[in-house]
Amino acid sequence: QVQLVESGGGLVQAGGSLRLSCAASGLTSSSYYMGWFRQAPGKEREFVATIRWTSGRTYYADSDSVKGRFTISRDNSNDTVYLQMNSLKPEDTAVYYCAAEATGRDIYSGDEYDYWGQGTQVTVSS
Repeated sequence: QVQLVESGGGLVQAGGSLRLSCAASGLTSSSYYMGWFRQAPGKEREFVATIRWTSGRTYYADSDSVKGRFTISRDNSNDTVYLQMNSLKPEDTAVYYCAAEATGRDIYSGDEYDYWGQGTQVTVSS
């Protein structure tokens, strides 16, 4: 049984930092792409970043919304993916979800991801 458990969300002031963690268990293949998505109230789910377990190659949203501020990484020794978020802005406020995808067909689309965590709330105050 696959489980993805996020942690690390919370309330932070604008300009601050948070590190989200996603502990994965039950994944039978090491070739998964592990992604972070977010969804703000009243908005559609948005791709943030993804990383391939095997190579460590990273992919980020094309928009300037997170580039240069967010960094995705993984620790294979404890099957955990991280999202380091710096210089946080109020518009980063959202529920952040960790997800796993096996095929690599479209790593930017949440519809391709097979497993999801329960989400962790990030709130950035101005």
